[in-house]
Amino acid sequence: MNSDSLISVQNLSHYYGHFCAVNNISFEVKRGQILGFLGPNGAGKTTTMQMIAGTLAPTMGQISVAGYDLLDFPLKAKGAIGYLPEQPPLYREMLVEEYLRFCAKLHLMPGREITKAVNKVIDQCSLETVRRRLIGNLSKGYQQRVGIAQAIIHTPTVVILDEPTIGLDPKEILKIRGLIAELGKECSVILSSHILQEVQAVCNQVQIINHGQLILNDTMSGLLTQMQTTHLEVALRRPPVLDVFKQIEGVEEVEAGENKRFRIQHAADNNPAEALVEKAVAGDWGLYELIPEHRTLEQVFVELTSPR
Repeated sequence: MNSDSLISVQNLSHYYGHFCAVNNISFEVKRGQILGFLGPNGAGKTTTMQMIAGTLAPTMGQISVAGYDLLDFPLKAKGAIGYLPEQPPLYREMLVEEYLRFCAKLHLMPGREITKAVNKVIDQCSLETVRRRLIGNLSKGYQQRVGIAQAIIHTPTVVILDEPTIGLDPKEILKIRGLIAELGKECSVILSSHILQEVQAVCNQVQIINHGQLILNDTMSGLLTQMQTTHLEVALRRPPVLDVFKQIEGVEEVEAGENKRFRIQHAADNNPAEALVEKAVAGDWGLYELIPEHRTLEQVFVELTSPR
């Protein structure tokens, strides 16, 4: 395992009876990486995260967390993990502060450190105003924040978050995103979410799993490159006839749209944007908009996970 890697998964598989939920996947997550883990329902995301968290035994394969093999050194490996499942493990009849102290004791934290740790996560997760309220009386957003607080109270080096912002309002989502970004500075974070904009906003690494197999593992910058297309959107006040566009080197096809807008397809290795601007200025075409067309993350996701 690479010394920078806090999570190493090698040839991991899990079967439910004869059904293969996770099929021979391998990947690593390094310190400072926030991995967006995507996939359709039933693709194997939650099963994979449960295996990494140590709550589900793999059928085959090896998992190392913070340098410890999960099967050979389970207590040390699990001690390095903070885990928020999709349904937060909350005791609704407990006060927030009481529950967090209880969680700290479960992690065998020394008594003298517990108060300091509880105060720290209450501040990190903006729980000060509800610290002495019953968890069962809190809003969904606050309950989710308590769930994150219990996952990080022991300062883990690996944090696994399964749908951490599900059901939250926009303001709460922004707060949770900021918290995840802060965690990513010191830890490895695996974030599963159906909200693709959230992954794009927070993560620097992206994986897509489908039918139990990894079909994409790339940096966010690499994925953004994949999202670029070979099309330009152009708006002109005094456009020429279509044939004039086709005389520009690199232009392959031109589609005329409404309001003197045009969609230009170009060769992948020959972007005609600069030449187009020069022609527009020389010909007084009244160019006022030139935008490279991008596929959205949703389009990439659908393309990769749709049946072939």
